[in-house]
Amino acid sequence: MDFKNEVVELISSQVDLPKDKINALIERPKNEKMGDYAFPAFALAKTMHKNPAEIAKNIAANLSSDDFASIKAVGPYVNFAINHQKLISLTLANVLSQKEHYGDQELGHGNVPIDMSSPNIAKPMSMGHLRSTVIGNSIAMTMKKVGYSPIKINYIGDYGTQFGKLIAAYKHWGNEEDVKKDPIMNLFHYYVKFHKEAEKDPKLDDEGRAWFKKLENEDPEAVKLWKWFRKVSLVDFKRIYKELGVTFDSYKGEAFFNDKMQPVIDELKKDGLLHESEGAQVVDMGPDKNPTIIVKSDGTSIYLTRDLAAAIYRKKKYHFVKMIYVVGNEQKQHFVELKNVLKKMGYDWADEIYHVPFGLITQNGKKLSTRRGNVVFLDQVLKDAVSLAKKQIQKKNPNLPNQDQVAHDVGVGAVIFHDLKNNRTDDFDFNLEEVVRFEGNTGPYVQYTNARAQSVLRKAKTMCKKPESQNVKLSDDWTFAVAKDLADFPRIIAKASEEFEPSVIAKYALDLAKKFNKYYANIKILTDDDQIGDRLALVQATSIVLTEALRLLGVNAPKEM
Repeated sequence: MDFKNEVVELISSQVDLPKDKINALIERPKNEKMGDYAFPAFALAKTMHKNPAEIAKNIAANLSSDDFASIKAVGPYVNFAINHQKLISLTLANVLSQKEHYGDQELGHGNVPIDMSSPNIAKPMSMGHLRSTVIGNSIAMTMKKVGYSPIKINYIGDYGTQFGKLIAAYKHWGNEEDVKKDPIMNLFHYYVKFHKEAEKDPKLDDEGRAWFKKLENEDPEAVKLWKWFRKVSLVDFKRIYKELGVTFDSYKGEAFFNDKMQPVIDELKKDGLLHESEGAQVVDMGPDKNPTIIVKSDGTSIYLTRDLAAAIYRKKKYHFVKMIYVVGNEQKQHFVELKNVLKKMGYDWADEIYHVPFGLITQNGKKLSTRRGNVVFLDQVLKDAVSLAKKQIQKKNPNLPNQDQVAHDVGVGAVIFHDLKNNRTDDFDFNLEEVVRFEGNTGPYVQYTNARAQSVLRKAKTMCKKPESQNVKLSDDWTFAVAKDLADFPRIIAKASEEFEPSVIAKYALDLAKKFNKYYANIKILTDDDQIGDRLALVQATSIVLTEALRLLGVNAPKEM
């Protein structure tokens, strides 16, 4: 049951306001003693020509419902206090019957391609790639939870001037045997060296551009090197994605769209949208706006050219209802231009393209840069996180079976959770020891809470006790606080999907874990009385929802820690 909707229905029976307006006005009192929902009467003062406090008093006097323990006026507010036992009983029955499907909704239908991760070949995956990968993965799972069909696309950076620079670097300083031994790291070092040397000798940049031009013209040597760099990179990427538990439906990178760019350019010409400016082919964006470059003055394509081709291809292939790009804040203008050009071409579906930006990960307050070699490799971070997790597990529970798997779930999960608990657009500093702590606002804390709930259920089983699934008769404040959070889970899912914001789920999981731990500390769950089954119902429901919340974030939930 949705108690907020019930509040809307009750208020609408007394006031002349649309239900959506009432719904938008309803607040949640900060002080729980003031009730669970509050309707402010200020909005009615002008039309009714009365004091808001008087309006609130009159509304409250005419309302009653078994769903609420009290409905009363407090100053200009009508406050609603939910019937504890009713919410607890209904919520636990719903969670225990629906299990992992609790919170499933039908908010929409159709394909939703999600462009995410998209590392550049010949470079090791850094912490900078983590955000796009885990945010995109969580969005995909949340969209599926609310009825959509997500399609995860890893738009590999396997084309562009950077590969001309890499080829030039390899020709200058590369060694085939070294690359075979450790392909990614050696190619990366060549790339970093190129940029350092180019600062002293700008002719190197011209050389890099020349090699990219050769690659576009299918020069055999350039193509051979490019294919080699791509192959060894994908092997390494897939190994790290396996560690993160992330899979993709497509690895079609920039190069796939090489033969699909010219039709787009031709279409722009045919529509009279393309014209020359300083040797480049551009599309005018309107007065006081810079034109959008489609083809550079040297005849080479740019990122936008390929993205236009990719967007049109994806619409034809997937018939999407939304298309999401999980790409950093710094690319904001790129997606403005992409949508504007598509709109000028007559593609109104461009309105369903969403740029989902995110902030930077810093270390000791410093921005990470691949070009300058100031980078933290994701592979090493994950290994260190697992190692830290294992040390803590050995200290807390030295006899735990399957320690390595649990340490992996906790360590990797900690890194993912830390990223996702931060508001997507915020920058944040990364400190691994803080991230992998079992206490505080961390992933391991949520995992440990779930493991604690599972431990209670195992002990209950040895007592031949099991959760009661119907007619739970609990009404104490500790239970109510947990059940109220459980009842809120579907709303949380809807909000996370609408805002493309995984942090909504992560913060919810932390809040639920804290409330359950308070319940655990204040209630003797395994006391053998006539309510033990009711209490176990709350424990099991909490574990179900915590496990599902973590799953939607891409984090595993070990049953023992």
